[in-house]
Amino acid sequence: MIVVSDTSPILNLARIDSLDLLHRLFGVVLVPPEVARELANQGFDGKPNWLSIRAPENRYRVIELAIELDSGESEAIVLAEEVGAELLLIDERRGTAVARQLGLTALGLLAVLARAKREGVIDQCGPYLNRLIAVGFWLAPTLCENFLRSVDERPAD
Repeated sequence: MIVVSDTSPILNLARIDSLDLLHRLFGVVLVPPEVARELANQGFDGKPNWLSIRAPENRYRVIELAIELDSGESEAIVLAEEVGAELLLIDERRGTAVARQLGLTALGLLAVLARAKREGVIDQCGPYLNRLIAVGFWLAPTLCENFLRSVDERPAD
């Protein structure tokens, strides 16, 4: 399975010491150089060997998308198109919308957690969700409740 990731899913999982979820779910994950730079700028150090940096070839397309998206999202989307990625991991609303308009399958971090539970990689999503929120991953309370219900877990009272 070919998977490309934007910055947010990697950075947020790294912040809660759960980056290995991506490797356990997807094996190798591709990131474009701009995502690698964004990760480094956020203090992400020690790139795991299963995280592979690959530049998109169509720079014109990257520049075109960068009119409405940040450069990491733009490179990730173009790379996903070029390699025929089965999944693009991306959390930002606008980037997700553009990716889907282009026919890419875009998953956010919550969908990654749900998939990890469904595939038996984790037992529960709630503890991961709580740790994400504790490190600043913002989610509306109703979204948290609905997500936990969707994975057959009980929201905290």
